[in-house]
Amino acid sequence: MPPPAPICLLDDEPSVIKAIGRLLAVEDLPTEKFTEPARFLAYARSHPIRLAVVDVRMPGMSGLDVLAELRATMPHVRVIIITAEDDPGRRNAAMAAGAVAFFLKPFDEDAFLVAVRAAIAPDTLA
Repeated sequence: MPPPAPICLLDDEPSVIKAIGRLLAVEDLPTEKFTEPARFLAYARSHPIRLAVVDVRMPGMSGLDVLAELRATMPHVRVIIITAEDDPGRRNAAMAAGAVAFFLKPFDEDAFLVAVRAAIAPDTLA
């Protein structure tokens, strides 16, 4: 049996990616890490992905744009949005666009892991 597809982390802050990667590693969840939306989307087009954790504010392309691209081309990929800015309009837009969860940084690690586990549960994957 092949190893499970990774959870992709996309944030322009390497320290955030590193912290989330460590958290998921404790749960034995493989990750792929990206700091640039274009590189992540290129990877996503040619590799299976279980889940994407995407920051909202990044140079060049917002996380909501990344979410829209994923939903249009790979609707089976689950997306969790993370952000440092509490903006109810952005939260509503993300959830309406198909995000499975939205977290304000810094977020509660236990709540985040619950959302990750729910997003990758076999009965939620297409």
